[in-house]
Amino acid sequence: MPSLTIIDRDGTAHALEADAGLNLMEIIREHGFDELLALCGGCRSCATCHVHVAPEFVGKVPPMCDDEDDLLDSSSERNETSRLSCQIPFGDDLDGIRVTIARDE
Repeated sequence: MPSLTIIDRDGTAHALEADAGLNLMEIIREHGFDELLALCGGCRSCATCHVHVAPEFVGKVPPMCDDEDDLLDSSSERNETSRLSCQIPFGDDLDGIRVTIARDE
């Protein structure tokens, strides 16, 4: 089973194992991280599942679409590794990925 590390808003790293086939938002929510609101449930309409992907994994996640890019533009916490966790499918190719939940705005 592939693993990932979620860094919460307090800076605590949480090592997890998760099934391939879910997206990162689903995994984060299933593991009880309430600080990731994901209000739209993954419909790419709110940006409340904003995360920062570890730089070494940025090139391994799917490219960002225009809608995701537009939503992230509204965030003051956006940086070069920002992504919506609902847009990142998790699988063996991302084994070991580290993501940090973006600060609340």
